[in-house]
Amino acid sequence: MPFYRNILFLLSFLIITCTADKSTRQPDLLSAKDEEASRYLKEVAWPKAYTEKDTVLLKQLLSERFVIIDYHGDWHSKQDELTWLKENIAQSDSFYYEIKRLEPLEDGTVILCGTGRFVRKADSLDLTYQTSNVFVKEDTRWKAVQSHVSGVKDTD
Repeated sequence: MPFYRNILFLLSFLIITCTADKSTRQPDLLSAKDEEASRYLKEVAWPKAYTEKDTVLLKQLLSERFVIIDYHGDWHSKQDELTWLKENIAQSDSFYYEIKRLEPLEDGTVILCGTGRFVRKADSLDLTYQTSNVFVKEDTRWKAVQSHVSGVKDTD
């Protein structure tokens, strides 16, 4: 009789475990379309705005609540960043971003972190930096509400 009890226990355990796994699994927090949009924002649109000094594009990417903490630890608003872009950044030969973390959260925000590289051959500028960003969906568009830049290094 103990043999049958062990078999029944094992069978019950397997049924409960398999059923629980399927029914308690959380749905994907970010649809494939939203993940693709998040990646596009940071890997394509963001570098494009900065390399081309495109304040119209950058304005579309940033929420009105946007705040950036720069590598000096200074805080800047969306308007500050748009003004800074217009007045300070020259076009680059290359600017790309490698996403190292893309994590959707249950409240609908997306954390996106990685490494950027900015190259301008005219003055031998070749910089890498680390950044973390928080994106939220406003209406139907993903927008950055926070960015933090650190670890700026000359790679030459």
